[in-house]
This record gives sequence, structure tokens and C-alpha cells, in this order.
Amino acid sequence: MSANPQWDISRALRVARLFHLVCGVRDACVTPFLTLYLRQLGLAAPWVGILMGTKHLIAAFWAPFCAFLARSHQKRRVLMTASLLGSAGASLFMVLVPPLDRDPGHRRCDGSHSLTAEGPPPGVALTVTPASNSPAGVLSLPGAKSSGVAGTRGFGEGYTPGSSVGSTQGTRNRSGVLLHPDTPGVTGSPREGAFRVVSPPLPLSAGGTALASPANQSAAEGDGRALGLSLEGLQWTFILSLGSVVLWELLTSPLEQVADDSLYEYLDFVDATDRYRSLWVWRLLGTSVGVCGIAALVGPLDCFLATSGPRGVVHFYGYSLVSALALLVSIAFPVPVCRRQEPSYRTVKALSLVVGDPHLTVLALTIFLTGGATSAVQNFLFWQMKDHGSSELTMGFSVALGLLGEIMLHPFKAPLLRKLSRVGTLGLGLGCLAGQLLYYSFLWSWWSVLPAQILSALSHGALWWAVSTSIEHLATPGTERPLSAVFRGHVCGSGASLGSFVGGFVVTRFSLPVLYQACCVLLLLWLALFLSIQPRLPQERKINYSKLLAVEASDTSDSEQGTERDWLVKAMREEHSDWRG
Repeated sequence: MSANPQWDISRALRVARLFHLVCGVRDACVTPFLTLYLRQLGLAAPWVGILMGTKHLIAAFWAPFCAFLARSHQKRRVLMTASLLGSAGASLFMVLVPPLDRDPGHRRCDGSHSLTAEGPPPGVALTVTPASNSPAGVLSLPGAKSSGVAGTRGFGEGYTPGSSVGSTQGTRNRSGVLLHPDTPGVTGSPREGAFRVVSPPLPLSAGGTALASPANQSAAEGDGRALGLSLEGLQWTFILSLGSVVLWELLTSPLEQVADDSLYEYLDFVDATDRYRSLWVWRLLGTSVGVCGIAALVGPLDCFLATSGPRGVVHFYGYSLVSALALLVSIAFPVPVCRRQEPSYRTVKALSLVVGDPHLTVLALTIFLTGGATSAVQNFLFWQMKDHGSSELTMGFSVALGLLGEIMLHPFKAPLLRKLSRVGTLGLGLGCLAGQLLYYSFLWSWWSVLPAQILSALSHGALWWAVSTSIEHLATPGTERPLSAVFRGHVCGSGASLGSFVGGFVVTRFSLPVLYQACCVLLLLWLALFLSIQPRLPQERKINYSKLLAVEASDTSDSEQGTERDWLVKAMREEHSDWRG
């Protein structure tokens, strides 16, 4: 079999490593910076949360479905090619989405061809309330006499959510709409936490009310029209962003799972699946290189590619170019021509196993909560760094720091699991993630995020090591890979989706530090509950295969053939019957 060129394992592994490396670079071009780009389009935290939640939800359920179809109809290579081509084109639709502020006056290129910003940063939530006692078209602030728009920063220091200009009580408006701060006629300082609709000063009567002269009414109506255009722009920007993100995710999400299934099946034909386990390192290396490389190119290239619109279009151009490179590599990617007949209901089987096994049920709840808390970091950490003056290169370096730490910690995986056990390692990962979230809520400068990123090696790496090892011990024969796919896709993706939906509204209603602190408290409470219920769970059933085989080898009597000396078969039958029951 090895003489057949189809089974050139060394060549297949070299191509697979290169493919994982290139795909890591490809994903790093956009994924870490997507929420930052959406903010620069003018979308506030709730809309960004809805977009990211939809993205995670599609990835959680659409990717496994496409992988099932590709396996059933022998179209894996076709789907990989279509995914790479389609996602490269779909990503460019994001460049065409019009920002709320179409006037690039707040941006300029300095002498070093780097893009700088002037004026308030985009992405701030503004609350607009029509005045019930003002002339038509005039906007008033809750609790204030002057016309204007009360706004809140999405997060930051020294602001009270819902507070208004001229009001000391911070009255909240629950029926407001969210606007971009740089829309025409909207000004203010992000550090002040408030923005106003600027209009010519109206002469006041003795009673302090504006005189309803024709000129004053015209000015008020002009402000009303400008605000109406801003609201219409917000609606179109959000709808077009949602359509672009949905199309893009539908095309790009199946690629990773289809490629992994294809490679694993290829290696399984020649009993070389042990060499599959080390390929994840290449994807992390590609992500580390890509996230720093694209961040370094954004400043200089944006001056030439983005004469108008928001900063960051270089991310999407880079994504498309690297997708073309990945397409070339995918031509040689190992895809087995023949396949072994496997049950088509593997995912359903894995889900029923999760529901029926208390250990797996508790593990699934843990991953669900972890996915929700992690989405808070992925969605809004760069917003906070940007408010503290961080460059995109620093943001990219912070991501690479966590990934490289995970790679360097991997040689200590076995000793860590042996010393702490699976439960202890999982608890350590949860505790480190809670500590990270608490630390992020007290960031004081752009560089202060870097020390906490080192903990990502434990909060992500060690946590998933414990999850993978638990799945290996708890899975029944033939369900290990489906279980792993369920945990990484359905469970973690659903948690990230819910966390994104809720997180955006929490950021606007309260602040980002409050979101981080709430996630930290939730994880610590679950950690305490998780550790307390472990002794009360049913003891894991194990089959000591080595002992059973030794007993069978020592028994050579032919007279006992067909009796209960075949302990291995009996034990596996009992386990199978228990599982089906």
C-alpha cells in the first residue's frame, strides 16, 4: 500500500503542514481585527455583538453539516476549492460596506505614510431622544434644558452609562438608538463621554425657552434631517455588514473541518494517525506570523488603498491574497479517493453520549461557559486597547504572545496532567481565564495587556488539553473524533454566540469592565460548583485491556473455547449495551 503514490505519507504531511501554516496566516489577517473594523464602520457594541454572535452560530452548525455532505457525496476537494475561492471574494464585500461617516476628514497620512486619526474615535454609542416639549425637529437631553444628543462611550474610564450633557443624575434612556459619533452634526469628546448635535445658538426668551422664529425652526429642521440621514446610514451599514458577514462565514467555516476530516481519514488508512496530532502547531505558528505581519502592513498600505472610508481594508485584501495562496496549496492536499464506510449519524451518537454521561454533561457546560467568556475578550479587548492608544501592531503582538506561550507550554502537557489530573488541569485553566478577565477590567495603558496574555497558555491551552484527555477517556469506541468536534464546534461555538449577543448589550448598558468582571464572577462560581460536584459524579467505567489480554493469553485450554474466557469481548458488549440503554 505504501508503494502507491496515493499513500506518500511524508509528502502528505509536508503539504498538510504548509496548508495549516497558510490557513493560520489567512485567518489572522481578519479574524482578530474584525470587531475593530466594525467599530470603525460606526457600529456600536450591540450591533457588533449581534454580528459576531451570528458568525459564531453559523460556524457552530453550518460547518459540521457541510462536512457531512462533503463526506457523503465524495466532494471534499470541490468543497475546499469552493470555500477558498468564495471566502476570498466574500471578504471583499466588507470593503464595500459604507461607513456611517463617509467624510475622511478625521484621517490623514503623515510623512511616514502611516495613517493617523483626528477627532474622536468611531464606534461610540449615542442615545437620541426626541424632546416632547421642544419645537418640531429639536432634540433634547433627558434631564437637560439644552437641545442635543446624550451619548455614552461603549466603555472606558470616567463615564456614566446613559449620562447626559448638563445632567448630574445620569438619566438612562432605554428607548434610544445608537449612532456614530462622527456623523454630520454630532460632536463631542470621547473622554467626556457625551456628544451633542451642533446647531447655531438659538436666542432664548426671558423664560429660557427658544424663540420659534423661522430661522430657528429652519436650523432645528436641518439638524433633524442630518440626524435622520445618520439613522438611515446606521440601518444600511448594519444590514450590509450582516449580509457580508453571513455570506463570508457560510463560505469559509466548512474549510477547516473538511480538511481535518480528509487528512485524518487519509492517515487512518495507513495507521499513521499519531502523526496527525502535531499539526495544530503549524496553524498556531501561521496565526502568530500573520497577525503581526498584517498589523505591520496596515499603517503604510492604508494610505495608498483607503483614500476614503474606515481604516483596515488592508486586512481584507491580505485575506484574499493569502486565500489564493492557500488555494494553490490545496491542490496537493491529501484527499483519499476511497473511503471506509462509516455511520452517518456520528454527530447524533456523540450528542446522545454527552446527554447520557454526567461527566460529559458537566464538561459540556464548562466549555459552553468558557466559550461565552472568551468571546468577551475576542470581541472587545482591542476596543479597550485602542482607547488607550494602542497600535494594531501591539494588538497583533498580544495575540501572538498568547499563541506562542501555548506552543512553548505544550512539552509540559503530560507532566501537568499527571500532577494535577484532568479535573485539576481544567480547574487551573478556568481559574486563569477568570484571572485574565479580572485583569482586563483594570487595564491602565496600551501595554498593560501584554503580561496577562501569557496566561493564555493555561486559560486556553491547558484547559483544552484537559478536555481532549477527558474525551479520550470517556468516549466509547468510534466516538472520540465526533465528540471532539461536538465540543469544539457545537458547544463552544454556541457559548461564544450567546456571549457575543449578551456582551454587546452589557457593554452599552454598563461598560466593558463590568462585562469582564461579570464573566469573571460567573467562571469562579462555576469553578466552585464544578469542583464540588466532581466527587458526587458516578465513577468512570474503565476496561483494563492489558489485564484482560494477559488473562486470555494465559488461558490456552481448548475446552474453554466459547465460554466466558473472552473477557475483552464480554466487557465491550456490556459497555455497548449499557451505552445503548
